[in-house]
Amino acid sequence: MATILITGGTGLIGQLLQKKLTRKNHEVRILTRNPKMPHEFAWNIPTNTIDEKAFESLDYIIHLAGAGIADKRWTTKRKHEIIDSRTKSTGLLLDKIQELKIDLKGFIAASAIGYYGAITSSTIFTEEDLPATDFLGNVCHLWEKASLQFQQAKIPISIFRIGVVLSKKGGALQKMNTPFAITPIASGNHFIPWIHIDDVTNLLIKPIEDSNFVGVFNAVAPEHQTSKSFSKALAKKTKKLFIPIGVPKFILLLLFGKMAIILTTGSRVSSKKVVKSGFEFSFKKLNKALDDLL
Repeated sequence: MATILITGGTGLIGQLLQKKLTRKNHEVRILTRNPKMPHEFAWNIPTNTIDEKAFESLDYIIHLAGAGIADKRWTTKRKHEIIDSRTKSTGLLLDKIQELKIDLKGFIAASAIGYYGAITSSTIFTEEDLPATDFLGNVCHLWEKASLQFQQAKIPISIFRIGVVLSKKGGALQKMNTPFAITPIASGNHFIPWIHIDDVTNLLIKPIEDSNFVGVFNAVAPEHQTSKSFSKALAKKTKKLFIPIGVPKFILLLLFGKMAIILTTGSRVSSKKVVKSGFEFSFKKLNKALDDLL
């Protein structure tokens, strides 16, 4: 049994992760701004404060916290919030680990496929590729750079570049599954690197159970789907009308500003490294994932 501290534990991934770790008899602690339960502890990133009790006899940290990329328009202020919520929170955790001289067994951190940029291309991106130079690429690069600082304390680091998470409750699938008809986004030719929530939570647990999972990994399913093929599969599964013409890109730009780029672009991302490292996907195919979730 390990003692594991999770940030972002009340989010879509964090909630299921808590349940799975508890079922495996691990002790789970949560860092939150408003602790209400005995296993929850307070932290405040702007004031650089954190409850030291959360670190007593601690074995692992799973760091998922970060302001939502798609929650608000990308104003200059919002861009700073997105970056700071990731980098400053990571720095705060490292400072406390070093101050308290915690012998951490591993630091497990989220990143995102945005590392490869908001582009549509023929490339299948691997973990060896360089970060993109656009906003999303820069966010993920700085995010990972902050996590890699844990190497200073000689702590094993695992970073997962997470794709579009499919879940029954909330997340992208709920937004795609519109009431009357299913349409792709814009041209529908961009790729959606997706992953079932069961698989991404199992991946985040892997470094606790398997020493092979140190380094950077893409957390995406092996199957590549475009927005058009994804929408068509979703329409068939839900027995809804499929309309092949999506909302035009210029309308999305009017509605969401520069943030619309995350809806209208996307490239293929490779999952070969996690498979070679010994991970077995429960949901390799979209149809199987939709069968489970719908």
